[in-house]
This record gives sequence, structure tokens and C-alpha cells, in this order.
Amino acid sequence: MIHEALRYTLLLPGKRLRGILVLAACDLLRGKRDSALPFACAVEMVHTSSLILDDLPSQDNATLRRGREVLHKVVGEATATLAAVALLTRAFGVIQGNRAVRDKVRNEAVEVLSLAIGTDGLIGGQVVDLESTGRELDLDGLEYIHSHKTGALFIAAAELGVLAAGGNNRDREALALYAKNLGLAFQITDDLLDYSGDPGVTGKDAGLDREKTTFVNLCGIDGARQLVDDLIDASVGSLLPFGKRSALLQALAEHVRRRDR
Repeated sequence: MIHEALRYTLLLPGKRLRGILVLAACDLLRGKRDSALPFACAVEMVHTSSLILDDLPSQDNATLRRGREVLHKVVGEATATLAAVALLTRAFGVIQGNRAVRDKVRNEAVEVLSLAIGTDGLIGGQVVDLESTGRELDLDGLEYIHSHKTGALFIAAAELGVLAAGGNNRDREALALYAKNLGLAFQITDDLLDYSGDPGVTGKDAGLDREKTTFVNLCGIDGARQLVDDLIDASVGSLLPFGKRSALLQALAEHVRRRDR
């Protein structure tokens, strides 16, 4: 049962955007895909773990994920929680099992991912998000939540791609900035889809954030769309030093700008 639960959400059709970001960042720096693929898989395992936990009744109490029933509706809350923990811990095993890179790179990758998940990253953002339910937030407060809850894992994905390719600190800073803006743009498009998206297309519930401050109810639909455009433009601007080699990452940013699911 537990292994079926692990596969259920992990293998459902999804965007795999964070894993793609790992591979695209590695490609940009002419690294080897074999070096980056385990890191990409680890990031997707962490992301899936966070989705399972986010869907629980104690969190967002969702019913749909990737067009199917959420995991806890299929296997129960206890098994779903254990599956999330199993995916999270296994992600670090996958990183440490990556023999295509040096020990130093593996250790640094563990550090990058653990910081992105922890209280200064995804978990910290989720805690503040839950505490903010039913309260009004200003733009700075909302940006804090989503730069941690969503952006931190985007940044980690880009940095892991750089590590896999053997990039330098300048590469890492440029791609972290790209990913930071991309992650926030992704979250704002999520807010737009939560407001007006079709669950038959998005594959998840609409209106779950009606009791929370979102970029849509804070800035309006037009304002939120303008923020997405500004963030995507800034994200693509971070890639200028890389020239034509950044075409894939630019396309990824444009996909986020236009996405409908």
C-alpha cells in the first residue's frame, strides 16, 4: 500500500517544472544531463511531498490534484502523510546516490535542498500562509509567503543545475535571480487560475484560497497579470549574460507567463 501511495501522486501527469529547471540550468552551462538527472528527480520528489501535505484536511483540504483525487482521499490521511515523509527522505538518498558528481557537490546539493525545504524556505512560507488565513496582508507580506513557499524550491532547482554542471558563483547568482522571479510569477498565475481557472483544465480545485489574501484580490486581475509580465521580463533579463544558450530557460519563462493549468 505505501509504495502504491508513493507512486500515486508522484507519477500523475504534471508539469515537472522544477525538475525541468534543474536540467535546463545544467544544459545552459554545458553540463552533463546524467549529473543533473538525480537532482531533478529529488526536487520533484520534494515537490510531490509538499503537494500531498498541502492537500491534507489540516492544510488546504483539497479534493483534486493533477486531475485525480488527492492522495489522502484514496489511501487515508495517515498513509498519505507517511508517503509524503517517505518521498521527502528518499529525495536526499537520491542526491547522495548521484555518483556522476563529486562528494563535495553531493554534500552541497543536500545543503541547498534542505535549506529550501526548512523554516527559512517552503515550510516557513507554509506556516505563515496558514497563520494568515482570514487576515489581510499587504504586498510585502504576500510576497514573503510565496517567495518562501514557492520561490525557494525554484531557486534550489536552479542552483542544483548549476552544481551539477560545475558552474561558478556568478552563474549561480544569475540563475537564482532568474528562478526567484520565475517562482513568484508562477505563484501569481496560480492565484489567477484559482480565481478563474477551470478545474477540468487545471486538474485541481478552484477557490481554495478565497479566505486568504492573494495577488488577485490585492492587485486585481489586471494588476496581477501585469505583475506576472514584469516578473517574467525580469527573469528573462537575468539570462542576458548567457546569450543564445539561454533559449530553453527563456521558453520556460514564457510558458509560465501563458500557462492555463
